[in-house]
Amino acid sequence: MRTRELGGGLALTEIGFGAAGLGNLYQAIDDETSQRCVDAAWELGIRYFDTAPHYGLGLSERRLGAGLAGRPREEFVVSTKVGRLLAPRVPPLPQDDEMFEVPGDLTREWGFDRDAVRRSLDASLDRTGLGYIDIALVHDPDVSDDPDALDQGVQALLELREQGVVKAVGVGTNDSATAAVALERYDIDTVMLAGRYTLLRDDDFDRVRDAAGERRVVLAGVFNSGILARPQVPEVATFDYEPAPTALLDRAREIAAVAAQYGATLPQLAVEYPLRQECVASVVLGMQTAVEVQENVALRSRPEFTAWGEAGL
Repeated sequence: MRTRELGGGLALTEIGFGAAGLGNLYQAIDDETSQRCVDAAWELGIRYFDTAPHYGLGLSERRLGAGLAGRPREEFVVSTKVGRLLAPRVPPLPQDDEMFEVPGDLTREWGFDRDAVRRSLDASLDRTGLGYIDIALVHDPDVSDDPDALDQGVQALLELREQGVVKAVGVGTNDSATAAVALERYDIDTVMLAGRYTLLRDDDFDRVRDAAGERRVVLAGVFNSGILARPQVPEVATFDYEPAPTALLDRAREIAAVAAQYGATLPQLAVEYPLRQECVASVVLGMQTAVEVQENVALRSRPEFTAWGEAGL
């Protein structure tokens, strides 16, 4: 699989492994399914893996670390996130109250100061069993209740980068303005922006691209939570985790029809579209089974769609 340079001596595969599914996102899987999923990703050439404490209350990090155990550490890149510390929940809940099917014995606590960031990273190292994390990202500072979250989190990570604890640092967010401000204001290496530059949406991505300059960014959520994930758009689909309005369903079907005329599919274009941007290092796709890995890798294993202008896209 092709790679793109990120900086800091890191190269990311164009398709990245989004490990939220290993944390039982929406539905539970067992450890064996998780291991087969990571094995399939490795066999098909994926070498960039993204996780976070938030995903399954640490389960994603533990399973990803187990899946990568024994593989040459210098041959893959792992990113995780800081900003949400995991603490015992008293009393515990039968199940996590977010989107993950895991026991609710832990809770997430915001923490962006220097001590919290270091504790979060140390805990991630323990859960993954890795000797080091390649990329650390401040996770969702824009949705926390701390107005200083972005500044505190980034400054803490910049110190850790200077100390050699991590190779690259940045911000992970669903908000284009936050991504752009982070790139404009700080000497970070990258941002991970989810769901904001897709076939159906462009939330001021020009500002993000301009702010990046010579740096590269990572994009996630390119299927907008489901509407772009299938060759044929169903009657009911989600857009950013909500029922998609009729206008967006119609637009997605128009793109799918044009793609079919040129021998391409809607999800293939959804992956290729952001990768046409020179500033994009990788597109992170969620994967929960070996079959999903194979399907996702196949989206990039084809000649590029060359008729964007001709097709009116």
